[in-house]
Amino acid sequence: MPELPDITIYIEHIVRRCAGHPLLGIRLASPFLLRTVDPPLDAFRGLTLRSLRRLGKRIVFAFDDGLFLVLHLMIAGRLHWKPPGAKPAGLASFDFAEGSLVLTEAGTKRRASLHAVRGEAALAALDPGGIDPLEATQEAFAGALRRENHTLKRALTDPRLFSGIGNAYSDEILHRARLSPVALTAKLPDEDAARLFDATRQTLLEATDRLRRETGEAFPEHVTAFRPDHAVHGRFRKPCPVCGAPVQRIVHAENETNYCPKCQTGGRILADRSLSRLLKGDWPRSLEELEVTADPPAAPAAPRPRRGASEASGTATPTPRRPRGA
Repeated sequence: MPELPDITIYIEHIVRRCAGHPLLGIRLASPFLLRTVDPPLDAFRGLTLRSLRRLGKRIVFAFDDGLFLVLHLMIAGRLHWKPPGAKPAGLASFDFAEGSLVLTEAGTKRRASLHAVRGEAALAALDPGGIDPLEATQEAFAGALRRENHTLKRALTDPRLFSGIGNAYSDEILHRARLSPVALTAKLPDEDAARLFDATRQTLLEATDRLRRETGEAFPEHVTAFRPDHAVHGRFRKPCPVCGAPVQRIVHAENETNYCPKCQTGGRILADRSLSRLLKGDWPRSLEELEVTADPPAAPAAPRPRRGASEASGTATPTPRRPRGA
Protein backbone atom coordinates (compact mmCIF):
# COMPACT_ATOMS: atom_id res chain seq x y z
CA MET A 1 0.00 0.00 0.00
CA PRO A 2 1.39 3.44 -0.88
CA GLU A 3 2.30 5.22 2.37
CA LEU A 4 3.25 8.75 3.39
CA PRO A 5 6.46 8.98 1.31
CA ASP A 6 4.78 7.52 -1.80
CA ILE A 7 1.65 9.68 -1.46
CA THR A 8 3.80 12.78 -0.98
CA ILE A 9 5.70 12.13 -4.22
CA TYR A 10 2.47 11.38 -6.11
CA ILE A 11 1.03 14.70 -4.96
CA GLU A 12 4.13 16.66 -5.94
CA HIS A 13 4.03 15.29 -9.47
CA ILE A 14 0.28 15.75 -9.91
CA VAL A 15 0.60 19.37 -8.77
CA ARG A 16 3.29 20.02 -11.38
CA ARG A 17 1.12 18.66 -14.17
CA CYS A 18 -2.44 19.50 -13.19
CA ALA A 19 -2.75 22.23 -10.55
CA GLY A 20 -4.31 25.38 -11.95
CA HIS A 21 -5.82 23.54 -14.92
CA PRO A 22 -9.46 22.58 -15.54
CA LEU A 23 -10.57 18.96 -15.31
CA LEU A 24 -11.98 17.98 -18.69
CA GLY A 25 -13.72 14.88 -17.43
CA ILE A 26 -13.55 11.62 -15.50
CA ARG A 27 -13.84 8.23 -17.18
CA LEU A 28 -14.78 5.35 -14.90
CA ALA A 29 -14.17 1.78 -16.03
CA SER A 30 -15.56 0.27 -12.83
CA PRO A 31 -18.71 1.47 -11.06
CA PHE A 32 -17.42 -0.03 -7.80
CA LEU A 33 -14.69 2.60 -7.51
CA LEU A 34 -17.07 5.49 -6.75
CA ARG A 35 -18.49 5.31 -3.22
CA THR A 36 -20.67 8.43 -3.25
CA VAL A 37 -23.55 9.80 -5.32
CA ASP A 38 -23.59 13.50 -4.42
CA PRO A 39 -22.08 15.56 -5.87
CA PRO A 40 -22.11 13.69 -9.21
CA LEU A 41 -18.85 13.38 -11.11
CA ASP A 42 -20.29 15.53 -13.90
CA ALA A 43 -20.24 18.45 -11.45
CA PHE A 44 -16.42 18.43 -11.61
CA ARG A 45 -16.22 18.82 -15.38
CA GLY A 46 -14.64 22.17 -16.23
CA LEU A 47 -13.66 22.99 -12.63
CA THR A 48 -10.09 24.08 -11.96
CA LEU A 49 -7.93 21.89 -9.77
CA ARG A 50 -6.73 24.32 -7.11
CA SER A 51 -4.60 22.17 -4.82
CA LEU A 52 -3.83 18.72 -3.53
CA ARG A 53 -3.25 17.45 -0.02
CA ARG A 54 -2.74 14.21 1.84
CA LEU A 55 -5.39 12.82 4.18
CA GLY A 56 -3.82 9.80 5.82
CA LYS A 57 -3.06 7.51 2.88
CA ARG A 58 -5.63 9.29 0.71
CA ILE A 59 -5.05 11.92 -1.97
CA VAL A 60 -7.39 14.91 -1.86
CA PHE A 61 -8.05 16.91 -5.05
CA ALA A 62 -9.48 20.35 -4.22
CA PHE A 63 -11.55 22.03 -6.96
CA ASP A 64 -13.52 25.22 -7.34
CA ASP A 65 -16.92 25.58 -5.62
CA GLY A 66 -15.70 23.71 -2.54
CA LEU A 67 -15.76 20.31 -4.25
CA PHE A 68 -13.27 17.56 -3.45
CA LEU A 69 -12.29 14.20 -4.90
CA VAL A 70 -10.73 11.84 -2.37
CA LEU A 71 -8.81 8.89 -3.79
CA HIS A 72 -7.70 5.94 -1.65
CA LEU A 73 -5.30 3.62 -3.48
CA MET A 74 -5.50 0.90 -0.83
CA ILE A 75 -3.06 -2.01 -1.36
CA ALA A 76 -2.74 -2.43 -5.11
CA GLY A 77 -3.89 0.90 -6.55
CA ARG A 78 -1.31 2.86 -8.54
CA LEU A 79 -1.31 6.10 -10.53
CA HIS A 80 0.13 6.71 -14.00
CA TRP A 81 0.48 9.71 -16.26
CA LYS A 82 -0.57 9.26 -19.88
CA PRO A 83 -0.33 11.70 -22.82
CA PRO A 84 -3.47 13.49 -24.08
CA GLY A 85 -5.75 11.31 -26.17
CA ALA A 86 -4.53 8.02 -24.71
CA LYS A 87 -7.06 5.21 -24.82
CA PRO A 88 -8.94 4.52 -21.57
CA ALA A 89 -7.10 2.08 -19.34
CA GLY A 90 -7.37 1.02 -15.74
CA LEU A 91 -10.20 1.80 -13.32
CA ALA A 92 -10.43 5.53 -13.95
CA SER A 93 -8.94 8.37 -15.98
CA PHE A 94 -8.88 11.98 -14.85
CA ASP A 95 -8.47 13.95 -18.05
CA PHE A 96 -6.68 17.29 -18.34
CA ALA A 97 -5.54 19.13 -21.46
CA GLU A 98 -1.93 18.26 -20.55
CA GLY A 99 -2.62 14.54 -20.13
CA SER A 100 -4.56 11.97 -18.12
CA LEU A 101 -4.02 10.71 -14.61
CA VAL A 102 -4.88 7.01 -14.77
CA LEU A 103 -5.72 4.75 -11.84
CA THR A 104 -4.96 1.03 -12.07
CA GLU A 105 -5.34 -1.72 -9.51
CA ALA A 106 -3.50 -5.04 -9.67
CA GLY A 107 -5.29 -8.30 -8.93
CA THR A 108 -8.98 -9.14 -8.95
CA LYS A 109 -10.00 -7.53 -5.66
CA ARG A 110 -11.30 -4.00 -6.08
CA ARG A 111 -10.42 -2.10 -2.91
CA ALA A 112 -9.43 1.33 -4.22
CA SER A 113 -12.07 3.97 -3.64
CA LEU A 114 -13.10 7.40 -4.89
CA HIS A 115 -15.27 9.78 -2.87
CA ALA A 116 -16.77 12.98 -4.25
CA VAL A 117 -17.69 15.37 -1.43
CA ARG A 118 -18.86 18.94 -1.00
CA GLY A 119 -17.34 21.21 1.66
CA GLU A 120 -14.66 20.92 4.32
CA ALA A 121 -17.03 19.29 6.80
CA ALA A 122 -17.76 16.40 4.46
CA LEU A 123 -14.05 16.08 3.76
CA ALA A 124 -13.24 15.98 7.47
CA ALA A 125 -15.68 13.09 7.90
CA LEU A 126 -13.31 10.93 5.81
CA ASP A 127 -10.33 11.69 8.07
CA PRO A 128 -9.58 8.76 10.41
CA GLY A 129 -8.08 11.28 12.84
CA GLY A 130 -4.48 10.19 13.18
CA ILE A 131 -1.84 12.85 13.83
CA ASP A 132 0.72 13.71 11.16
CA PRO A 133 3.97 12.10 12.39
CA LEU A 134 6.05 14.74 10.63
CA GLU A 135 4.22 17.67 12.19
CA ALA A 136 3.50 16.34 15.68
CA THR A 137 5.60 17.24 18.69
CA GLN A 138 7.30 14.53 20.70
CA GLU A 139 4.70 14.95 23.45
CA ALA A 140 1.80 14.62 20.99
CA PHE A 141 3.44 11.57 19.42
CA ALA A 142 3.84 9.87 22.81
CA GLY A 143 0.25 10.75 23.72
CA ALA A 144 -1.13 9.17 20.54
CA LEU A 145 1.10 6.15 21.02
CA ARG A 146 -0.23 5.47 24.52
CA ARG A 147 -3.86 6.39 23.87
CA GLU A 148 -4.69 2.69 23.69
CA ASN A 149 -2.69 -0.33 24.77
CA HIS A 150 -1.57 -2.01 21.55
CA THR A 151 1.58 -3.53 20.16
CA LEU A 152 3.91 -0.97 18.61
CA LYS A 153 3.28 -2.43 15.16
CA ARG A 154 -0.47 -2.05 15.48
CA ALA A 155 -0.23 1.43 17.00
CA LEU A 156 1.98 2.80 14.22
CA THR A 157 -0.31 1.44 11.50
CA ASP A 158 -3.56 2.54 13.16
CA PRO A 159 -4.88 5.47 11.05
CA ARG A 160 -6.82 6.73 14.09
CA LEU A 161 -3.50 7.29 15.86
CA PHE A 162 -0.96 8.09 13.13
CA SER A 163 -1.50 9.37 9.62
CA GLY A 164 0.14 7.74 6.62
CA ILE A 165 2.15 4.89 8.18
CA GLY A 166 1.52 1.39 6.86
CA ASN A 167 2.95 -2.09 6.96
CA ALA A 168 6.23 -1.38 5.19
CA TYR A 169 7.46 1.78 6.89
CA SER A 170 6.30 0.64 10.33
CA ASP A 171 8.78 -2.25 9.98
CA GLU A 172 11.53 0.16 8.95
CA ILE A 173 10.73 2.57 11.79
CA LEU A 174 10.76 -0.13 14.46
CA HIS A 175 14.02 -1.54 13.16
CA ARG A 176 15.63 1.89 13.26
CA ALA A 177 14.34 2.42 16.79
CA ARG A 178 15.58 -1.07 17.80
CA LEU A 179 12.18 -1.92 19.26
CA SER A 180 10.17 -5.13 19.13
CA PRO A 181 7.03 -4.96 16.98
CA VAL A 182 5.08 -6.76 19.73
CA ALA A 183 6.14 -4.51 22.61
CA LEU A 184 3.09 -2.97 24.29
CA THR A 185 2.62 0.78 24.16
CA ALA A 186 1.39 1.00 27.75
CA LYS A 187 4.66 -0.45 29.02
CA LEU A 188 6.98 1.52 26.74
CA PRO A 189 9.53 3.57 28.71
CA ASP A 190 9.81 7.28 27.94
CA GLU A 191 13.27 6.90 26.44
CA ASP A 192 12.00 4.23 24.04
CA ALA A 193 9.06 6.43 23.03
CA ALA A 194 11.47 9.30 22.34
CA ARG A 195 13.66 7.01 20.24
CA LEU A 196 10.61 5.82 18.30
CA PHE A 197 9.59 9.43 17.65
CA ASP A 198 13.01 10.25 16.21
CA ALA A 199 13.11 7.03 14.16
CA THR A 200 9.65 7.75 12.70
CA ARG A 201 10.61 11.22 11.52
CA GLN A 202 14.01 10.17 10.17
CA THR A 203 12.68 7.11 8.35
CA LEU A 204 9.80 8.93 6.64
CA LEU A 205 11.82 12.03 5.74
CA GLU A 206 14.73 10.03 4.34
CA ALA A 207 12.41 7.76 2.37
CA THR A 208 10.62 10.76 0.86
CA ASP A 209 13.89 12.43 -0.11
CA ARG A 210 15.18 9.19 -1.62
CA LEU A 211 12.02 8.71 -3.71
CA ARG A 212 12.20 12.33 -4.82
CA ARG A 213 15.79 11.89 -6.04
CA GLU A 214 15.05 8.58 -7.76
CA THR A 215 11.97 9.87 -9.55
CA GLY A 216 13.38 13.16 -10.76
CA GLU A 217 11.09 14.82 -13.29
CA ALA A 218 9.45 11.57 -14.42
CA PHE A 219 6.10 10.51 -12.99
CA PRO A 220 6.51 7.84 -10.28
CA GLU A 221 5.50 4.70 -12.17
CA HIS A 222 7.08 2.03 -9.96
CA VAL A 223 5.70 2.58 -6.47
CA THR A 224 6.25 -0.54 -4.38
CA ALA A 225 6.35 -1.61 -0.74
CA PHE A 226 9.34 -3.85 -1.42
CA ARG A 227 12.45 -1.80 -1.98
CA PRO A 228 16.10 -2.90 -2.09
CA ASP A 229 17.08 -0.14 0.33
CA HIS A 230 14.75 -1.38 3.06
CA ALA A 231 16.47 -2.78 6.12
CA VAL A 232 13.91 -5.46 7.05
CA HIS A 233 10.58 -5.12 5.24
CA GLY A 234 10.26 -7.77 2.55
CA ARG A 235 13.70 -9.18 3.44
CA PHE A 236 12.75 -12.42 5.19
CA ARG A 237 15.84 -14.59 5.83
CA LYS A 238 18.15 -11.98 4.31
CA PRO A 239 20.89 -10.51 6.51
CA CYS A 240 20.12 -7.46 8.60
CA PRO A 241 22.22 -4.56 7.24
CA VAL A 242 23.19 -3.61 10.81
CA CYS A 243 24.15 -6.89 12.47
CA GLY A 244 23.94 -9.56 9.75
CA ALA A 245 21.37 -11.72 11.55
CA PRO A 246 18.68 -13.24 9.30
CA VAL A 247 15.53 -11.12 9.15
CA GLN A 248 12.46 -12.89 10.52
CA ARG A 249 8.74 -12.42 9.98
CA ILE A 250 5.30 -12.79 11.52
CA VAL A 251 2.49 -13.52 9.06
CA HIS A 252 -1.08 -12.66 9.95
CA ALA A 253 -3.79 -12.77 7.28
CA GLU A 254 -2.50 -10.61 4.40
CA ASN A 255 0.00 -8.69 6.51
CA GLU A 256 3.59 -9.55 7.23
CA THR A 257 5.78 -8.05 9.94
CA ASN A 258 9.52 -8.21 9.36
CA TYR A 259 12.08 -7.63 12.10
CA CYS A 260 15.64 -8.39 13.15
CA PRO A 261 15.73 -10.58 16.26
CA LYS A 262 19.23 -9.46 17.23
CA CYS A 263 18.56 -5.73 16.86
CA GLN A 264 14.96 -5.66 18.09
CA THR A 265 14.01 -8.60 20.31
CA GLY A 266 17.19 -9.54 22.16
CA GLY A 267 17.72 -12.58 19.96
CA ARG A 268 14.22 -13.96 20.55
CA ILE A 269 12.29 -15.37 17.59
CA LEU A 270 8.69 -14.19 17.76
CA ALA A 271 6.04 -16.84 17.21
CA ASP A 272 4.53 -16.90 13.76
CA ARG A 273 0.95 -17.97 14.38
CA SER A 274 0.63 -20.34 11.45
CA LEU A 275 4.11 -21.83 11.38
CA SER A 276 4.52 -22.14 15.15
CA ARG A 277 1.27 -24.09 15.33
CA LEU A 278 2.46 -26.35 12.53
CA LEU A 279 5.95 -26.94 13.90
CA LYS A 280 4.94 -26.84 17.60
CA GLY A 281 8.00 -27.91 19.60
CA ASP A 282 10.28 -27.54 16.59
CA TRP A 283 9.62 -23.79 16.32
CA PRO A 284 12.90 -21.98 17.18
CA ARG A 285 12.65 -19.50 20.04
CA SER A 286 16.04 -17.83 19.65
CA LEU A 287 18.70 -17.12 17.05
CA GLU A 288 20.78 -19.96 18.47
CA GLU A 289 17.94 -22.44 17.97
CA LEU A 290 17.32 -21.02 14.52
CA GLU A 291 20.94 -21.69 13.56
CA VAL A 292 20.66 -25.26 14.82
CA THR A 293 17.54 -25.91 12.76
CA ALA A 294 19.27 -24.40 9.75
CA ASP A 295 22.22 -26.80 9.98
CA PRO A 296 22.19 -29.67 7.47
CA PRO A 297 20.97 -32.95 8.95
CA ALA A 298 23.49 -35.61 9.94
CA ALA A 299 24.27 -38.31 7.40
CA PRO A 300 21.91 -41.27 7.79
CA ALA A 301 23.28 -44.50 9.24
CA ALA A 302 24.38 -47.15 6.79
CA PRO A 303 21.61 -49.65 6.05
CA ARG A 304 21.86 -53.09 7.61
CA PRO A 305 22.86 -55.79 5.13
CA ARG A 306 20.00 -57.88 3.84
CA ARG A 307 19.61 -61.48 4.88
CA GLY A 308 22.19 -63.61 3.20
CA ALA A 309 24.35 -60.66 2.14
CA SER A 310 28.04 -61.24 1.84
CA GLU A 311 29.88 -58.93 4.27
CA ALA A 312 33.09 -59.22 2.27
CA SER A 313 31.70 -58.25 -1.10
CA GLY A 314 28.71 -56.20 0.09
CA THR A 315 26.54 -58.08 -2.38
CA ALA A 316 23.54 -60.18 -1.55
CA THR A 317 23.94 -63.97 -1.71
CA PRO A 318 20.69 -65.71 -2.57
CA THR A 319 19.44 -68.14 0.02
CA PRO A 320 19.03 -71.65 -1.47
CA ARG A 321 15.45 -72.85 -1.62
CA ARG A 322 14.49 -75.89 0.37
CA PRO A 323 13.68 -78.83 -1.94
CA ARG A 324 10.12 -80.01 -2.00
CA GLY A 325 9.41 -82.91 0.30
CA ALA A 326 12.64 -82.39 2.24
